[in-house]
Formats: sequence, C-alpha cells, structure tokens
Amino acid sequence: MSALFEPITLRETTIPNRVWMAPMCQYSAEPEGPAQGAPQDWHFAHYAARATGGTGLILTEATAVSPEGRISPYDLGIWNDTQVAAFRRITRFLAGQGTVPGIQLAHSGRKASTDRPWKGGAPVGPDAHGWQPLGPSPVAFADGHPVPDELTVDQIT
Repeated sequence: MSALFEPITLRETTIPNRVWMAPMCQYSAEPEGPAQGAPQDWHFAHYAARATGGTGLILTEATAVSPEGRISPYDLGIWNDTQVAAFRRITRFLAGQGTVPGIQLAHSGRKASTDRPWKGGAPVGPDAHGWQPLGPSPVAFADGHPVPDELTVDQIT
C-alpha cells in the first residue's frame, strides 16, 4: 500500500499527505511601486488552485528577504508589511483547504538584478528596474554580469 496519501508529521507539523509542491520562480510580481514584490491575484490563483486540488504542502517561490536579494525585479519579496499582508491572504486560504503553507526564503547574491529567464536572463540596469547586486565576494555571476558589491560583516549581521 502506498504512503502517498497518508499524513506525515515533521516535528509539530502534520502534513495531510505526501503530495508536495516545490517552489517555482514565477517572475510575476510588480517590479516597482507600492506593490513591489507583493503576491498579487495571479499568485493567489496559482497557489489556491493547487491547494483545492489536495496538495498537502505548498512552498511558495523564492521570496527575497530584501529588495536587492531578488533574482529579477519581478520576484516576490517579504521585506515590508504590504508583502506580508498579501502573503497572509494566500496562507490563510491554503490553511483553510488543509494545505500546509511554506516559503522559500531567498537572497540571490551575485545573480541578482537579471531579467526573467524567457527574456534571456541578462543583467538589467536601473533603466529596467535593476540595481547593484550584493554578494559574499566580488565575483561576477558569469561573463557580462556586474561584479557584486562585497558584503561587510556589519551588513551580514
């Protein structure tokens, strides 16, 4: 007998089944303005559809902990109250469907400030909502990408 549809408990969290949705970057958030990085109706529909289908655990896509931690200007973030409130709407719905919500916290480091993959993934500058990447060392992600500003100990802690 398969355990696929059996609950599993990890520490204090019981997941109703072993059908889990891994995080997938969707690059569908607003790149600027008051809704920058906040999940929108598109994200709600995307995650809600999987929850209503019975997915036991849903991990939201890579969600940056700071504006400069995004891969692209269109990534989700969780560095302000607007973003937190938008995520709460989604997590409340998922939990109401019996799904355990989770989040993939992210900081893209030297890969930051690039365009969406289907647009080539090239570095983007300020004229395309870009920024100066930050990283653990001054090593570019790849040829043609900017050298990131190296984080100081104070910036890390």
